[in-house]
Amino acid sequence: MEPIAGTALYPLHRCKTIYLVRHAQGIHNVAGEKDFNAYMSQDLFDAQLTPLGWSQVDSLREHVKKSGLAKKIELVITSPLLRTMQTAVGVFGDENYTDGVSAPPLMVENAGHSGRPAVSSLNCPPFLAVETCREHLGVHPCDKRRSITEYRPLFPAIDFSLIENDEDVLWEPDVREANESVALRGMKFFDWLWTREEKEIAIVSHSGFLYHTLSTYSKECHPTVRDEVGKHFANCELRSMVLVDRSMLGSDSPSFNYPGKLPAGLDLPSDVADKKHVEEVQKN
Repeated sequence: MEPIAGTALYPLHRCKTIYLVRHAQGIHNVAGEKDFNAYMSQDLFDAQLTPLGWSQVDSLREHVKKSGLAKKIELVITSPLLRTMQTAVGVFGDENYTDGVSAPPLMVENAGHSGRPAVSSLNCPPFLAVETCREHLGVHPCDKRRSITEYRPLFPAIDFSLIENDEDVLWEPDVREANESVALRGMKFFDWLWTREEKEIAIVSHSGFLYHTLSTYSKECHPTVRDEVGKHFANCELRSMVLVDRSMLGSDSPSFNYPGKLPAGLDLPSDVADKKHVEEVQKN
């Protein structure tokens, strides 16, 4: 039987499953589609979700629960902008928060003028804010974040410890980050994931970041796969992918492998025996 072109095997412990999500509809998406110049408006600073965006969050949340994905995810990583954090906690958080519960809420009531109830952190994976998966940096006020000091009271259970600067020192008013720079940043982000022990990770990010990063990764793929991986995300779209450690970046040992031969005994495979026999005959 001829081998199928493109089929490959890889050790399970050198793979992670990642669930990539673009944030739900933000006010900048609406304004920018009507008039591109609106992206320059200070009124869109750190854009929040629209009411339609929250409906998209509710729809994805229902899918995540019904599909069983909610029980599989071990870590939720979010870009530290208002619209991505609102999407992350709305999709992957627990039910509405109740006062008196010992665990802090993922999001307080009406965070970002959302009109939404507080979201509980009970029965949830950890939530981690990471700057590396932000949208294009610079120029557009919608892509500039608030200070971490402002975010912490709004999202008490999100871990901001990996963000070094309280203020947004990455965003520049006159320089828009190049597409190639976004892609390189995205590849470094995916490499960094191998420092994490979690195997099933949800990542809530942005259209430009996801598009340019995945387009770079998919360049060597079959055209069908390249088209599937490299297309733009819709608002609140989720795609599941396998991240493979081809460069031996991770150090995880296999969880399900078993060495065999316990108790020990003779186990010479017949094909090895055949090879040894041929070699002995050739020597003589």
